[in-house]
Amino acid sequence: MVRVRFAPSPTGRLHVGSAHTALFNWLFARHHGGTFVLRIEDTDRSRVVEGALEDILEGLRWLGLDWDEGPYLQSERAEIYRRHADVLLERGWAYRCFCSPERLERMRREQQARGEPPKYDRRCRDLPPDEVKRRVEAGEPYVVRLKVPLEGETKFVDLIRGEIVFRNSELDDLILLKSDGFPTYHLANVVDDHLMGITHVLRAEEWISSTPKHILLYEAFGWEPPKFAHLPLILGPDKSKLSKRHGATALLDYRDKGYLPEAMANFLALLGWSPGDGREKLSKEEMIEEFSLEGVGKRGSVFDEAKLEWLNGLYIRELPPEHLFDRVLPFWERSG
Repeated sequence: MVRVRFAPSPTGRLHVGSAHTALFNWLFARHHGGTFVLRIEDTDRSRVVEGALEDILEGLRWLGLDWDEGPYLQSERAEIYRRHADVLLERGWAYRCFCSPERLERMRREQQARGEPPKYDRRCRDLPPDEVKRRVEAGEPYVVRLKVPLEGETKFVDLIRGEIVFRNSELDDLILLKSDGFPTYHLANVVDDHLMGITHVLRAEEWISSTPKHILLYEAFGWEPPKFAHLPLILGPDKSKLSKRHGATALLDYRDKGYLPEAMANFLALLGWSPGDGREKLSKEEMIEEFSLEGVGKRGSVFDEAKLEWLNGLYIRELPPEHLFDRVLPFWERSG
């Protein structure tokens, strides 16, 4: 059975780009009669914004994206990730790094001055076991890093983009467990996707560079990786990634402007996907029936607010008078 997940971080309001990812996962699950899991990736406690989780849940409900499981909170699963980091240490797939933040920052600055991409120099990768034991027992802070193979390639077949290959020599020994005992995104993501039985990972193309690291983690644990599909980005009018400088980007801002959730879902679905017959107005039922990854393109799509307004107008004009009144009433009350 197909199992997908939407896994936002509560670091701000639900962005239309994240809502787009959620919608594609939801449509894929519903088309295949599968399960849509909601997971909240909140392990970086310093970046969690008060009220963000509530905004995410409210936005999903407004868009009509019901979830079958969750929301699971990663902050409540820290011990699970620590146990899995220990497994990698025991198997020789990970190592403890005692480098101070000051040394790492100095190293990054020197690499940038030489025009090199920032990358850990693996100073602690092959420390003698007795030295590691002594430093741990002395209470010296450390992080746990993945021991990335120095040679060879890591490859995967993207369901939208085909085979993608990375040279291992270009990959960093990424941090899996921070000095405070909390996992990084990479470790928590892979462990949860496996334990939750996720079969397909549909996420934005900006995560392509993370995928070889995740493939290596699956290999280290001896797990079968899910299938990956990286969705095209949503672009602003200038063809750059949609951001606040392009105007409203929080999903619920559009609700508050009077857009209907049916129109927004229809509009977001057509950003990067097409049913193949030129139709531009599709009900939820039609989208579920027609949705497939074969219809998803590789190139980003422009967030055309004029088209959203046009679609919204179509949906408003089709509303029965009594339903229109119910939709308009909150705006009348708000305006006094």
